[in-house]
Amino acid sequence: MKKVDVILGLQWGDEGKGKVVDVLTPSYQVVARFQGGPNAGHTLEFNGEKYVLRSIPSGIFQGGKTNIIGNGVVLDPVLFREEAEGLAASGHDLRAQLCISKKAHLILPTHRALDAAYEAAKGSAKIGTTGKGIGPTYTDKISRTGIRVGDLLHPARSTTVRRRATKPSCGASTMRATSPNWRPAGSRRPNTSSSSV
Repeated sequence: MKKVDVILGLQWGDEGKGKVVDVLTPSYQVVARFQGGPNAGHTLEFNGEKYVLRSIPSGIFQGGKTNIIGNGVVLDPVLFREEAEGLAASGHDLRAQLCISKKAHLILPTHRALDAAYEAAKGSAKIGTTGKGIGPTYTDKISRTGIRVGDLLHPARSTTVRRRATKPSCGASTMRATSPNWRPAGSRRPNTSSSSV
């Protein structure tokens, strides 16, 4: 039987989960991020170089490990691209080590605008979001109207509002990171399955 360990935070963040993952990673073949968005991130330092990871699992620094961004993650394509380009410039091969769920939802500029507007409307009762659009993206995910990473693969077919089928998908639900040059298609996803990674 294969061993799976899960590291969960019981607070709002900044608990040191990333540090625990860094210590345990050498003992595992796969490091997966299964939920969350690009908040403050996890700062690492190797050989005098500082790296801040907001979306990409820290196992990327351990050679030969498969790193997964799961379907529960909300991914900001702009921040992801910056993060990926920084890692690529320092010699880390994301194409060989990183898989991204096609069902991970994308944070769009409208989500950031909604986040700011919702927070401003609450006045003194505001909750103190990061303003990065994470909450509104999860709202779209739950209401099944958001744009997912897989939509970038077939933008021409993404012209109708998504309606979920009831049968699970038999196709692959992850893809290899092929390029940090992804851009949101700007349209809705076609009728697809609701199975998860």
